[in-house]
Amino acid sequence: MKKLVTGILAHVDAGKTTLSEGLLYRCGAIRKLGRVDNGDAFLDTYELEKKRGITIFSKQARLRYGDMEITLLDTPGHVDFSAETERTLQVIDHAVLLVSGADGVQGHTKTLWRLLKRYRVPTFVFFNKMDQPGTDKEKLLRECREKLGEGIVDFSSQDTEAFYENVAVCEEALLERFLETGRIGRAEIVKLVTERKLFPCFFGSALRLEGLEELLQGLRDYTGDTGGGKDGAFAARVYKISRDSQGNRLTFLKVTGGNLRVREELTGRIPGRMAGEESALWREKVSQIRRYSGEKYDTVDTADTGGIYAVTGLSYTMPGDGLGAEGASFPPVLEPVLIYKVYLPDDVQPAAALPKLRQLEEEEPALHILWEESLQEIRVQLMGAVQLEVLQSMIAERFQMGVRFGQGNIVYRETIAGAVEGVGHFEPLRHYAEVQLLLEPGERGSGIQISSGCSEDILDRNWQRLVLTHLEEREHKGVLTGSVITDIRITLTGGKAHLKHTEGGDFRQATYRAVRQGLMQAQSVLLEPFYEFTLEIPVQMTGRAMTDLERMRGKISAPEIKGDVAVLRGQAPIACLQDYQLEVTAYTKGQGHLTCMPAGYAPCHNAAEVIERIGYDPEADLSNPASSVFCAHGAGVLVPWYEAPAWMHVESGLKEKRTAEEKEGRRRQTVAAECGAERAIGTEEIDAILAGASHANSRPGQSGRKWNARRKNGKGTGDKAENNFARTIAYSERAAEAGKEQDGTFAGSAGPDGKGREPTRKLQQKKAEYLLVDGYNIIFAWEELQELAEENIDGARGRLLDILCNYQGMRGMEVIAVFDAYRVKGHDTEMLDYHNIHVVYTKEAETADRYIERFSHENGKKYDITVATSDGLEQIIIRGQGCRLLSARDLRKEIDYYSQNLKEDYLERQPAGKRYMLEGVEDKLRQEMEGLGNAYPE
Repeated sequence: MKKLVTGILAHVDAGKTTLSEGLLYRCGAIRKLGRVDNGDAFLDTYELEKKRGITIFSKQARLRYGDMEITLLDTPGHVDFSAETERTLQVIDHAVLLVSGADGVQGHTKTLWRLLKRYRVPTFVFFNKMDQPGTDKEKLLRECREKLGEGIVDFSSQDTEAFYENVAVCEEALLERFLETGRIGRAEIVKLVTERKLFPCFFGSALRLEGLEELLQGLRDYTGDTGGGKDGAFAARVYKISRDSQGNRLTFLKVTGGNLRVREELTGRIPGRMAGEESALWREKVSQIRRYSGEKYDTVDTADTGGIYAVTGLSYTMPGDGLGAEGASFPPVLEPVLIYKVYLPDDVQPAAALPKLRQLEEEEPALHILWEESLQEIRVQLMGAVQLEVLQSMIAERFQMGVRFGQGNIVYRETIAGAVEGVGHFEPLRHYAEVQLLLEPGERGSGIQISSGCSEDILDRNWQRLVLTHLEEREHKGVLTGSVITDIRITLTGGKAHLKHTEGGDFRQATYRAVRQGLMQAQSVLLEPFYEFTLEIPVQMTGRAMTDLERMRGKISAPEIKGDVAVLRGQAPIACLQDYQLEVTAYTKGQGHLTCMPAGYAPCHNAAEVIERIGYDPEADLSNPASSVFCAHGAGVLVPWYEAPAWMHVESGLKEKRTAEEKEGRRRQTVAAECGAERAIGTEEIDAILAGASHANSRPGQSGRKWNARRKNGKGTGDKAENNFARTIAYSERAAEAGKEQDGTFAGSAGPDGKGREPTRKLQQKKAEYLLVDGYNIIFAWEELQELAEENIDGARGRLLDILCNYQGMRGMEVIAVFDAYRVKGHDTEMLDYHNIHVVYTKEAETADRYIERFSHENGKKYDITVATSDGLEQIIIRGQGCRLLSARDLRKEIDYYSQNLKEDYLERQPAGKRYMLEGVEDKLRQEMEGLGNAYPE
């Protein structure tokens, strides 16, 4: 007999429970057809479900149709219970997605479709409520294909040429065979359905039992055999934890391979316990195996492959766990976005209430119970107000405890903007562990990805596994607001253990501290949850709605006009959109409808305000330290996070991982701080810094060793590097002769203030003038180029070169524009002429700063060098070489000054009065042109 586990999914009020009732009644599993409205539905057994008329918990029921046995899983449709639906998807073989014929594809329908795709679940579509007036089959099919994708084919009329054509176009190879034979076999259709290339759809009315027979036949004929196992070994997936009326803990699971017998022992890892130790594993025997259908169940001795069962006797299982040969499940996509403070009755202590609430957390993983030690408060994270009402009802019913909840707040997350290395060391007396981690930003929605890139020659495999376990076993807090971090890739890059003193707990401390130390260095980004919304309003109120959504930082697509109704779709922060439904109802007088679904996290629209309001101090959070512990003079020494890298025992294996965009961002911030705020480092201040720092790092017996002491006999780190540098100098030598004057004098040129930059003095030979420009620094310092760079960095670079060409023509000095190319693998120093200036693209691993410093050091005495940059550190180094400086702002002023002088000089040279076409032309040419005019008289 074919066994099939089928899930029923839909948006709220689409008729899921009604369909489940109809299928059970049609197959004879129930004798009376229940109604959701009457509160007597077979699968809605919880009191609050009967009261509100919605499904809150997933239920299962068994039915038989011919030679097929179906375990039907009815899932919640309300958005607040989407996490319950997502867990169920991990154990179903096929899904039936309901679409209301009256409402069409809703926002939640698209969310369910994405989840089905993520879990690769073959899907059938059932268009319900087709008995209602105004429903159109062809219109619904077009809408589904537009919003959900291709492959949705009407199966209500089979064995027709149009039907086979629609099926054949789902796969190119099948289309070719169909064109040759004119037929498609059942096995080929089953294969397309299993591979999610084809989605059979049916039409009917669950309330009137119309279309149910066709749906059952479709499930029987176009689904594959889900039997078999994983090489006969037992494997099972846990998808739900619950308790029966006697308080017994029930573990609901699907057996995916082999079989399970009563009294058989199972094992797994205890959540939160350290891997590698005997105490980290649980070993328990299955005391009972149940098969549920609604509230009723029967006991069996063996759980067979492909079936859904509830077992008792297991205390540590959690939803998503894999038992036996089954691996762990995907992390959930849908997470709680609201947090509430729990107010307990006066006679209940938090220590007594917390374990009880933890029981509910086991049953509902989307419910997160948090204990704030510093405030002695219990807080809960959940999806929305309806789930909050359910939680309050469950606490009162099960524990006879009346709790209240405070005002809901947004659950924020944190991530990082660039790669950093985090280091942690834990070495009190007779303990030792050191960990180095690479933290990199991940893709949006990727969560925390953990891997090892450390050689076993550096750190043994067992210690590496232990570090990875500690990274996974807890949620790590960020440093902006203390929110959980996400969308980060963490790679183990190095570490060290001691043969005698290292224990497992030492690596836990070192790992936690390494994560925290890396976050303290990183540029953190605050994230907030977003809603994907669909707003339906009367057409005449479209302008009001769009204005509201833009005010709430929403991203809106173009309105869709459907008769007298406008539909707006987009995304907006939950913090802004949370109470908007009440406002919509008010200004549309009840005609507007807002549908929202969680759409993940994105950068917070008011991060500074949130950070200030929360007031989190990362260094005062003693439960999440960033400092490291070292051993000195026989005692533990606490080293602050900013000093820890200098104390580490293992050499850093992290190379510089700044991307070009990150570097540009840092330059932009530097310019904003120095130029935008009218704050630039003057030469006097730089000279003072240099004077104060002179020989500050000299060691005893070491007198002024030069920074390039490694160069011997004029050679650097390699012949290739020297040749590249020599080529740069060759560019510079061209104008050396042009800089000599016959009288041997050098006249100081006037600057923007009208004063000479250098006094007139006698020289035997004038030095050639050079202007070195840090290209990207100037681009992101000048507002006009910065705006252009945001659209096209090549355009901004070209515009800067054109400006420098004009400036060179006015000044006559040699101009070299230097651009970073250090991230281009294998790139050699590239030098080329651009009109009358020179352009340099640095080689791999060499920044523009480094190139300019090297050029200035080698040629500072030979040439008269000016460097244009607003990089404060680079200014200090360049000034130390004896070169002149121009900040980005001063360079702009000087270019404008010479441009204005040139324009005024040109205008002054023009004679007064009228000008004629032949004026200024040579006499001979003028006579010829006049003669040409006489040859063609009027």
